[in-house]
Amino acid sequence: MEALETQVLVIGAGAAGLYTALCAARHGASVVLISATPLAESSSYWAQGGLAAALASDDSPAAHLADTLAAGRGAVRESAARVLCEEAPRAVEDLTSLGFTFDADRRGRLALGLEGGHSARRIVHAGGAATGRRLIRQLSALVAQDERIEVLERRRAVELLSAEERCVGAALDDGSVIASAALVLATGGSAALWLRTTNPPGAAGGGLLLAHQAGAALADLELMQFHPTAVVAADGADGFLVTEAVRGEGARLLDGGGERFVDELAPRDVVARAIHAQMAATGARSVALDMREVNPALFPNVVSALRRAGIDPERELVPVAPAAHYMMGGVVTDLRSRATLGGLYAVGECACTGLHGANRLASNSLTECFVFGARAAAAAVAEPSPERSAIASLRRTHAVPQATPTPARASRAALWEHAGLERDGAGLSRLTGDPDPLVRLIGHCALARTESRGAQVRRDFPELDPRLDRRHVTVTRGRQPTLARWS
Repeated sequence: MEALETQVLVIGAGAAGLYTALCAARHGASVVLISATPLAESSSYWAQGGLAAALASDDSPAAHLADTLAAGRGAVRESAARVLCEEAPRAVEDLTSLGFTFDADRRGRLALGLEGGHSARRIVHAGGAATGRRLIRQLSALVAQDERIEVLERRRAVELLSAEERCVGAALDDGSVIASAALVLATGGSAALWLRTTNPPGAAGGGLLLAHQAGAALADLELMQFHPTAVVAADGADGFLVTEAVRGEGARLLDGGGERFVDELAPRDVVARAIHAQMAATGARSVALDMREVNPALFPNVVSALRRAGIDPERELVPVAPAAHYMMGGVVTDLRSRATLGGLYAVGECACTGLHGANRLASNSLTECFVFGARAAAAAVAEPSPERSAIASLRRTHAVPQATPTPARASRAALWEHAGLERDGAGLSRLTGDPDPLVRLIGHCALARTESRGAQVRRDFPELDPRLDRRHVTVTRGRQPTLARWS
C-alpha cells in the first residue's frame, strides 16, 4: 500500500496532541492527527484540574519551581521543571490568544485557585472544574478548521515504523501507513491498567508499548500517582474524581468519628497515604469528604455528577478513597520532547521528561501539555523528511499488526493488589510474569527502585534512599531496568 506522507504525524487527540498539531501547523508544517475517538472525546475532556502558572503579583516561576521540586520528593529533573515553570505563563497567554477564556473575577482578573502542594494561588480554570472539557472543545474546533491539519478519526496506530534506527511513520489499524519526518506520541497515560482508577478504559498505556516495541526507552513506570479523593460508589460514579480544588476552597477530609486527620492541602502522596492508613486501621472502604461549606457554584460539574450518583454534597458527606490517576513515567524525552529513537517525540502523560519526579504537583500536567507541546512542534517541523527508499519500505505487504488488546481484569486486579499504594518485592515479582506486557514492565521497574519515595511505598524498603536522588528507572526493549541520572 502506498504511504501517505506528512511532515508531522501526531498520534492522540487530547490536549497535548491537539495543541502540538496546532503549533506545528502555525509553523507552516503539514500535519496528520490520528484520533482513536471523534474529536472532543479524548480523556483530556474529563480533566477537572487547571493549568499551574505563576501569574499572581505575589508569585513567581521560582516559587512554582520550588513547590514542584518539593512535591517530587528528590526525583525531579530540575531542568525540565524549570522549563515548565518559566514558560507556563506564556502558555496561558497563547491559549488566551487562541480564543480560550479562563475564569475571571468581576474586574476581569484571572480567578486563581489553590491546590495541594502549591504555596500560592496559581491554578487557572475554566467553568470551575470543567477546564478539560472546554479546552478540548476549543482546540478541537481550531484543529478542524486548520487547512494544514488532516484529522483521521476512529483510527489507531498499531506499530511505529523505523528505518536506519529512525522512526519514519506508523501503521494504522485500518491497514494504512503514514510516513512522516517526525512522529509525536500524545496517547495519554496508563492509570486504567489499575483496577480502581479515575481514568477512562482507554488510558491503558498503548502508546508506551508502541514506543517500547520500536526501541525507545521508557522510565519511571513504577511511579503511578494515586489521587486521594475518588468517589466510592456502587454504580457508575465509582472512581469519579473530586478535584482537590474543592479542598483549596475549604473542603475537609474526616475520619469515621468526624475528625480531620490530614492537612488537606499537603501533596497528593501524603494525603493518599493518610487516607489509606485510616482505611487500613478501621476496615472502612472510604473516608468522608466534607464539601458542605464550599460554594457549589464554583464546581457545578462536580456537584451535578455527585447528585446524579445520589449524593448531595451540600448536605451529605462524600465517600472517597484513593485511585490510580496519573503516570509520572512514560517515554523518555529530552527538553524538546525528543525520544531516544530519532524522529520520535512524546508529549503529555505518555512522556517522561522527569519534571514530575516521584509525585506530580497538582495541575502541572495540563501545563506540561502546552509547554512541551509547543517545544515538540518547534523541533518536529525542523526534522528532515525520510529518504524515498525509507518511504518505499513502508508499503505493507503482510498482515497489519493487531491493536493492543484491552487489559484483562485479572491483570488490572494484580496491579492494584501488588503495585498499589503499598507494595513489596514478593508481589512485584508476581507481576513480572503477568500476561500483560506493560504490567510486566511496571513490575520490573518497581523492583529496581529499592526504596520508598513519593508514589512508591515498599513495605520491604520503607525508607527513602538518598543514593537514588534524581535517579530514574529506565528500561529499553530486551534489557533489564537501570537507574540513570538525567541532566
